[in-house]
Amino acid sequence: MTEPVVSMKQISYAYEQKQVINNINFEIPRGSFMGLVGPNGGGKTTLIKLILGILKPDDGEISLFGKPISKVKTWSNIGFVSQKSNSFNKGFPATVYEVVSMGLTAKVGYLKFFTKKDKEKILNAIDQVGIKEYAYESIGNLSGGQQQRVFIARSLVNDPELLILDEPTVGVDYENVQRFYELLHKLNKERNITLLLVTHDTGTMTEHATDIVCLNKTLHFHGKPEEYTSLTESDLSKFYGHPVNIVTHEH
Repeated sequence: MTEPVVSMKQISYAYEQKQVINNINFEIPRGSFMGLVGPNGGGKTTLIKLILGILKPDDGEISLFGKPISKVKTWSNIGFVSQKSNSFNKGFPATVYEVVSMGLTAKVGYLKFFTKKDKEKILNAIDQVGIKEYAYESIGNLSGGQQQRVFIARSLVNDPELLILDEPTVGVDYENVQRFYELLHKLNKERNITLLLVTHDTGTMTEHATDIVCLNKTLHFHGKPEEYTSLTESDLSKFYGHPVNIVTHEH
């Protein structure tokens, strides 16, 4: 059996005595596209920080790629696209190429020159997300959806095995959201990159994800999209801790 990319066993974490995550047990299978949903304040961001090693759990064990997280020495095989990417300063004086190249800085070093191979990797990452024609365009001239592709390219330049995205479609119009999900689907299927997507857009996400996790301090649901979409409003209200209305997308 293939080793899961992420394994969490009996994970708990509290901020200043306030329990945020309580006794979480779940795995992210290699090659899966997992959607992480739940209410604001339910622990989704904390879960990501625990996976990225930014926070350490109060209890439990986390393993990445079959290795205890405490023994992980390099993080280049994990890409992360933050929600803050959506509020990128449009006046920032950098081209798409320069922003994507920042993804190699940690590996290459700030004062070293990029090799021919490095430059090829940068252009290849830009091409993979479908914005090759904007490689030398100022990032401030791009739309919100195009900018998000730039930040994904910045993560892809290190050839990650796991890509984590935190609310990447906030502020992106519906048409570009659809294209964005098509890109993620392509990365998952063609490059076999394992995806963990934090989102409130459950309607679109369930069309592409292979697994759904609903988190509100504890794990309320972990299953397939068809199982999640069959849940009643009463079920979801119990998970979220407040009334939930199911909204379906028309195509």
